[in-house]
Amino acid sequence: MRKSIVAAATALSVVATGLAVAGVVVPAGPAAAALSDVPADCSVSAAAYRSDGQRLSYVYSDRTTSTKAYANDNLGWVPSAHQQIGASGDDTSFRSTEYAAHPTDGWLYKVSRQGELVDGTWRVTAITASRFKNGFADTRILASASPYLYRVAGTSLYRYTETYVDDVFTLSAPVRLTTTGWDAVNTLTYERSGGTGSAAVDVLIGTKANGELKEWRVNRATPTTITSKVLRASGWGPFTSLSTGYCDAHPNGRPLLGITAAGSASVHFDALKTDGVGTDIKGGSLGSLGWTAKAYGQ
Repeated sequence: MRKSIVAAATALSVVATGLAVAGVVVPAGPAAAALSDVPADCSVSAAAYRSDGQRLSYVYSDRTTSTKAYANDNLGWVPSAHQQIGASGDDTSFRSTEYAAHPTDGWLYKVSRQGELVDGTWRVTAITASRFKNGFADTRILASASPYLYRVAGTSLYRYTETYVDDVFTLSAPVRLTTTGWDAVNTLTYERSGGTGSAAVDVLIGTKANGELKEWRVNRATPTTITSKVLRASGWGPFTSLSTGYCDAHPNGRPLLGITAAGSASVHFDALKTDGVGTDIKGGSLGSLGWTAKAYGQ
């Protein structure tokens, strides 16, 4: 779960899904129940790529939705999976680093971006995409829980360890954690880590084709030891991306933003994110927002 340092920027100058965006912020949608269930201090976003390679952000914040993008922020291709791994900046500039799995060549790329606020408009001044590691063909999902990277491909879940070899940042060989069932997982994102010593776990949350909202706990020391809980048994199958966010005045809670391939979105609020219980999750559909670029959970 990562908070973008540039999520609040509003001066934009690209065209997204047929809509000219210049800091587009619109009412979140007609579902009054969904809005009232999510506190106004909660924010959650999803990175996305348009079919021409233009990077976008879809944002729900303070009970409004927005589509945000930066001039010149074009990768030239659409990742099959994507994960932000670092960002820094201030009111006038930023740097970010991301993983992006190429859709055809089997490589994981490290994408570095630099942006500046120029004459009141945010624009990307430099973007590089470097081949980082081979063996990433058919990657559908990436989820970063530093120093680990989780990957879903086919029916399997894999874990890599981020490390330095001769002062060069790299990834270890993959460890295949499970070999069955993960083709039914539609979305997966890192939520948090917990426990200590041999009981330390990474907590991942995601959705399945059968409609479940589910939580997985991966033991850090013995990662093939995975336990899971079904938080909600139905209603979550249509989402192709799921993001978790933060709430300034509700630090124990979390907002959840689900986006469908057809461009509709739903927002929910879980008042206690650590209890492993989903019956208290409230919220609902925001309707069709036209968010049809390929979105990635974060």
